[in-house]
Amino acid sequence: MNWMNSEAFTLFGQHIIWSDMVGNILGLITLALGWRRFVWTWPVQFLSGLVLFGAFYGHLTGSAGKQVVVMVVALYGWWQWQRDRDKGDDGRIAVRFATWSERGAMLAAAAAGTVAVALLFTAYPQLSWDPWPDAYIFVGTIVAMYAQAKGMVEFWFAWLLVDLVGVPLNFANGYAFSGFVYVIYGALVLWGMRDWWLRSRRNAQPALEGAPA
Repeated sequence: MNWMNSEAFTLFGQHIIWSDMVGNILGLITLALGWRRFVWTWPVQFLSGLVLFGAFYGHLTGSAGKQVVVMVVALYGWWQWQRDRDKGDDGRIAVRFATWSERGAMLAAAAAGTVAVALLFTAYPQLSWDPWPDAYIFVGTIVAMYAQAKGMVEFWFAWLLVDLVGVPLNFANGYAFSGFVYVIYGALVLWGMRDWWLRSRRNAQPALEGAPA
């Protein structure tokens, strides 16, 4: 499997690695499936995490560790969507906005988790040469995937915030395909955000109509 970490081709002076390219293509497919609320988004996410773990292992320990968490959360998301998919009006997962208490809990978890992981990376420099952005991406990804598993529209906002740091970090560490592909990620995130936003309003409408006067 050494060929997976070998160079596939050069694009705009950047060396494209096979594992980086394959993992991110699977990531794009995952995002598209998530947008359409297909349960298969989670097995593909798991496979993407497995490939990217191989790409990052030994170079970006925090990013490699993130992929382990991605795979664990993908299993949780698969279970959650299997359980909840019949709640939607079309046999797929129903989406909604998070409550203010859920938003506060996710923000608090993201802030506390980032500080804790960054301090761990700082104490053990072999885990990450760039502890704070690595910790931010690590924890932000967990929060985003948790929100996705729960069918929260905020999942898309969380991914955008993670990408703002993830894109330059990938370019800086030689994972150019990851940086290039996030242009497409950005478009899919915006389209997916719009779809989930509108769908959450339609899902909320029957509840409002059925509420007592």
